[in-house]
Amino acid sequence: MVTTIQISAKLREELTGKKVFDRETYEEVIWDLIEDSMELGKQTKGEIKRARAEIKSGKFYTLSQVKKELGLSNV
Repeated sequence: MVTTIQISAKLREELTGKKVFDRETYEEVIWDLIEDSMELGKQTKGEIKRARAEIKSGKFYTLSQVKKELGLSNV
């Protein structure tokens, strides 16, 4: 369902200032703001914790290792 809302000129100016690119819609700007304010879920927090543990234990690849594995050493 599409709806129209009224906002003040000041709020419109603030939203315009938050656009990443000129053609970005106000809806996209608002969704970005909502996403930024959401707390991370339990699953995401768990994945971050596991990733940090893997990095700490040395289970990771450097960019140069990945490039070498993919044959992109000259890039």
